[in-house]
Amino acid sequence: MRLDTTLYFITDSTNYEHDEFLRRVRSALEGGVTIIQLREKNRTTREYIDIANDVHEITKEFGVPLIIDDRIDVMLACGAEGVHVGAEDMPVAIARKLIGKDKILGATAKTVEVATRAYNDGADYLGVGAIYPTTTKVKTVLTSTETLDAITKAVPIPVNAIGGLNAGNIGVLKGINIAGVCAVSAIMKSDCPKTAAAELKYAFEDLRRNA
Repeated sequence: MRLDTTLYFITDSTNYEHDEFLRRVRSALEGGVTIIQLREKNRTTREYIDIANDVHEITKEFGVPLIIDDRIDVMLACGAEGVHVGAEDMPVAIARKLIGKDKILGATAKTVEVATRAYNDGADYLGVGAIYPTTTKVKTVLTSTETLDAITKAVPIPVNAIGGLNAGNIGVLKGINIAGVCAVSAIMKSDCPKTAAAELKYAFEDLRRNA
């Protein structure tokens, strides 16, 4: 599958029954999500694999890559297209060695140094943030737009902004050559994930057109 990080949706199944969670994933895809990361921090391995299999069935219908957060074993078990490693997860170089050259490998970076190392170690794209405070993690370290801009200029791979972004506040990213935006709550917690995804994607593409 082609790597398109224009609208990168990171899931959060907290407080949703399984069927409702899957309905929201499908709705987001209908709204134009181009890549999905399944993030399940509090699941057993078997639970993570089961939910990954169900989500993968949906993403395959839309031809959208499924990225598994952190867990290479889960990625391999469900046949997902890739894995994303954070700053405290497995080192990028080791992850690349384990998954091979054909799987997508994403990494989190908050500095130019880390971004450059991740690229050199085999990352296919980077997530940079948090741009705004976010409710999805207990600890949030903000990243300035100046650092985000510097990272986009330091590496030749796609760089996505993440952290509290929605259709109403992404104007702060104007003029920065990012490949796309990542969203969790803006889509996941919306009354209509399809509409929220479509609006965020339009807002980003409009930002890019008027850069």
